[in-house]
Amino acid sequence: MKEYKPQENKVVLTNGREYTYKALVLAPGFDHREDLIEGLPELSQGPEEDNVFVHMLDSKERVDRNYYHGWNHNNGDFICYSPKFPYKGEGTDFYALYYESFLRQDKLHGISKTNARIQYWTPNHSIYEFPYANEVALDECHKRGIDVMFGWEMKKVHVNEHGEKIATFKNVDSGEIYEKSFFSTCINPTSQPHQELVSAGITDNTGLVDVNPYTLQHERFENIFAFGDCIKGNTTRTQVAAFHQCPIVKHNLKRFMDGQELNAVYDGYSYMPFYMSHSHASCFQHTWDFEAAPKNHWVP
Repeated sequence: MKEYKPQENKVVLTNGREYTYKALVLAPGFDHREDLIEGLPELSQGPEEDNVFVHMLDSKERVDRNYYHGWNHNNGDFICYSPKFPYKGEGTDFYALYYESFLRQDKLHGISKTNARIQYWTPNHSIYEFPYANEVALDECHKRGIDVMFGWEMKKVHVNEHGEKIATFKNVDSGEIYEKSFFSTCINPTSQPHQELVSAGITDNTGLVDVNPYTLQHERFENIFAFGDCIKGNTTRTQVAAFHQCPIVKHNLKRFMDGQELNAVYDGYSYMPFYMSHSHASCFQHTWDFEAAPKNHWVP
């Protein structure tokens, strides 16, 4: 999509074609690209044994490469990175415990050195925005000796003159710049709002689509509906959340087109897995504003 014209009920495609609509449903997610971190596209194209993996599903080659993410960490630090909230992959990109289970096994077999460690870095001040999930995750990280680094945004990755892989971080509170060497990394790159939505005035001041969180109808353009990662509101942006929003949008859109009152309500439900090892997991779930749902940890 090239341009939205909500005042005219029109959209313009990148090929120049223009369409008029009676109603518009948006689910564009985020602008999620590895080039938003300097040097990452180049480093991620290196040999697989360089252990640089990017948490994206954008090509068959990426899926094939990422099959072994987390394995073969022999020494030094393994950086797991999540970007600033809100972002694509919330609730499903926390693999630090999963990687630690591999590393513990490799140390027992003498494959990895005793100095090998797992680290979790993020510009956020929590792993999950859901407070209960965050408490459980931090407790598990403490038990397993995983370093948790809050408030650090990854700005650049490169290889220095000595052949070391280096990540450059900026502290979001102090502005301090810190360069960190690493042996392995799995990076979920930066997510940002789609600029064409912001330019059209369809988003709020945070860059998220300005819908009513219950009906998923736009607050200002009544013939626009939205669901998925792009919508505003205090929830964890997961695939399951989008699944639960779909029937709400479908029902309310049909009633809107028929001139009827909207009566379907999305309660903010979201579900996320909690990966603890190769074959051991639990789960978290909540509704709007991170109100705990009744079946957290319903399956071990």
